[in-house]
Amino acid sequence: MKLRRLLRKGPNRARRNAKPNVQLASHEQLMEEVCERENCWQAYKRVKANKGSPGIDGMKVGELSGYLKQHWPSIREQLLRGTYQPQPVRRVEIPKPDGGARKLGIPTVLDRLIQQAVMQVLQRRWDPTFSEHSHGFRPKRSAHQAVPRRSSISPQEIAGW
Repeated sequence: MKLRRLLRKGPNRARRNAKPNVQLASHEQLMEEVCERENCWQAYKRVKANKGSPGIDGMKVGELSGYLKQHWPSIREQLLRGTYQPQPVRRVEIPKPDGGARKLGIPTVLDRLIQQAVMQVLQRRWDPTFSEHSHGFRPKRSAHQAVPRRSSISPQEIAGW
């Protein structure tokens, strides 16, 4: 049955007809990787280095370590079970030079940690599949690096793409 038809019939039908062992195993494996100690430690260091404002719960980055020491086992369990619910984001407006305002959503420090941990796992899996010429939003790459590379590519190479 086509995916479009499965989705039209609703999620229960789609789950019934999908390969449950493959999906479950893949999801469980991903979340295990997300919750691994080293991955979470790297995510924590990144969130701490980025600093940032508290979210809706008022927790500052400096308070995260103590919070995790007390609550990490239950948070990890929720993540592995798929029952973790992120908190709402705190909405702020940043003034623009032209007089308008840019809306910004600030997640809680804990949600930023979890987002970072998930991103690290997904990035390790997907980044190797991208073209070496792709520079946008990738680790250790920038648009400034892409410009010199682009100018050194010959028309023959472009035609071969």
